[in-house]
Amino acid sequence: MNTLSTPPNAAGHMADNVMHFARVLRTAGLPIGPDRVIDAVKAIEAAGIDRRDDFYWTLAAVLIDRREQFEIFDQAFQMFWRDPKLLERALSLLMPAEIGHAPRSDDSPSPRLTGGLAEALFPAVQQGHVDPSSDEPMPDAAMSYSGRELLQHADFENMSNAELAQAKRLIARLRLPIPEIRTRRFRPDQGGGRADPRNTLRSALRHGGDLIQIKRRSPRYRHPPLVVLCDVSGSMSRYSRMFLHFLHAITSDRDRVTSFVFGTRLTNITRHLKHRDIDVAMNAVMAMIADWAGGTRIGQCLAEFNLRWSRRVLAQNATVLLITDGLDGDPYGNSGAALGPEMERLHKSCRQLIWLNPLLRYEGFEARPAGIRAMLPHVDAFLPGHNINSLVDLAATLNTPPQRTRPRATVR
Repeated sequence: MNTLSTPPNAAGHMADNVMHFARVLRTAGLPIGPDRVIDAVKAIEAAGIDRRDDFYWTLAAVLIDRREQFEIFDQAFQMFWRDPKLLERALSLLMPAEIGHAPRSDDSPSPRLTGGLAEALFPAVQQGHVDPSSDEPMPDAAMSYSGRELLQHADFENMSNAELAQAKRLIARLRLPIPEIRTRRFRPDQGGGRADPRNTLRSALRHGGDLIQIKRRSPRYRHPPLVVLCDVSGSMSRYSRMFLHFLHAITSDRDRVTSFVFGTRLTNITRHLKHRDIDVAMNAVMAMIADWAGGTRIGQCLAEFNLRWSRRVLAQNATVLLITDGLDGDPYGNSGAALGPEMERLHKSCRQLIWLNPLLRYEGFEARPAGIRAMLPHVDAFLPGHNINSLVDLAATLNTPPQRTRPRATVR
C-alpha cells in the first residue's frame, strides 16, 4: 500500500500544511481562495490520509477545477508532500552547494518545474537575491530559466512573473504588418491608367484653354481598419493581460485600431490604449473594465457590438480579430442559438474575421461546446493564441488574402 508518510506529531499541523500548500498553488497562478482551503481541510478529515492516492485526489478534487491546472498541481504535490529528497535536489540546482552537503552524482535528475511553480517554491532565488560579491558559484537555474527561444514557445498561463515581464517587453516590440488594400478613391498620378476629367478641365482653364494636358489618376491604397474583440472573462484572464499589452503595441504602431473587451458586457477601451505610457494605459483600462475575470456572455456582447458599433468601425473593409476561448456562459443554455446569427452578421460586415483561441494549444482539441460549434462556420481563420509565437504567426495570416466561399443564390 502506497501511504503518505506523516510524522506522529505533525497530525495537528495538517491544516497549516494544507494552507501553505494552497498558498504555493495560488502563487503559481491557480485561483485558490480561503473557501477552497477550508473545503480541502474538511475533505481530508472525511477521506483520511492513510492512502497517498486518496489524499492526492481529495486535494485535486477540491483545489483545481480545470484540466490545464493539473500539471501545476501534480508537480507541486510531488515536491511539497511526497518526497523531501526531491525538494532537496531541486534546491541544489537553484542554490549554491554547501561544503560537505553536495548532492550525490547518482541522484536522479529533478523534473523541470513550471515557471509559476518554481517561483512559488523558491521566491528568493527567482527574484535574484544572490550576493554578487560572493565567491560561491551562481545557481544553475535550469528548472526556471527560459531563454528567448524557449520564452517564445512558453504558454502565457505557465509563465512566472519574471517571464511574463520579459514576454511583455518582447510583445511591445511586435509589429502587425497588415497589407494595404485598394479603396474606391483615387489619387493624382500622371502614370495612372485612368483619366481625371475634373483636374484636366481645371488645368485647361488655368492656362486659358490653349493647351489641354490630360491629367490622370490611379487607385488609392490604404491599410484597412483593425477591430479587436478580446475576452476578459475568468477563463481568459491570464491570457487577456498579455493580449492587452499586444493591443497597446499595435495601437501605438498604426492608426485606425479599435479595441473592445467583453465578459458580461462590452467595453470600448480604444481611447485609453492610445496613451504612450504602457503603465498609464493599463491602469486606465483596468479601471474601465467592470467585469474583469467574471462570467462570459459572448452572444449578448456580439449582439451589442453589431447593433451599436458595427456600422461605425467596420467600414472600409475592416479586419476583425476575435480573442476568446468560445466558452459561453449563457444561463439559459442556448449559447449556440444566440451565437450563430450574431457571428454570421459580424462575418458579413467585415473583410476578414480571425479567431484566436488559447484552447488550440492542446493537440487533441475538439469543438464540442455548442458555442464553439456555432462560431466556427463564420470565421476565415482559426488560430491558437497562447504564446508569443502564435502572435507572430498572426502576422503571416493577415498577409494572406481571405478566401471566402459565398453561398450561391437559390433559384425557385
